[in-house]
Amino acid sequence: QVQLVESGGGLVQAGGSLRLSCAASGRTFSSYAMGWFRQAPGKEREFVAGISSRGVITHYADSVKGQFTISRDNAKNTAYLQMNSLKPEDTAVYYCAARKSTMPTMTYTYDYWGQGTQVTVSS
Repeated sequence: QVQLVESGGGLVQAGGSLRLSCAASGRTFSSYAMGWFRQAPGKEREFVAGISSRGVITHYADSVKGQFTISRDNAKNTAYLQMNSLKPEDTAVYYCAARKSTMPTMTYTYDYWGQGTQVTVSS
């Protein structure tokens, strides 16, 4: 069982930056691929970024390429999402997820999910 807790969300002006963190419980964090998803009001949850279990491979949604960076520190059992040049359309609840695989996926097939952290970007 893995428990995930997101933090780092908040209110930021357009053009600003935030770094989200996802702290995982358990001793097997390094065997899980991690993903970040987001859900805006009235919209479906969408994939944002994913990272392989050792951090070598990353995937991004086209909408955030060059803007967001996913990373992980297996020694700290934590995954991160660095978000730069934020836009109002990035406003959403951001969720991290863990997958019992070395590779991330853009689909919802993750085994564990966090509760989410709100990111609000004002114009």
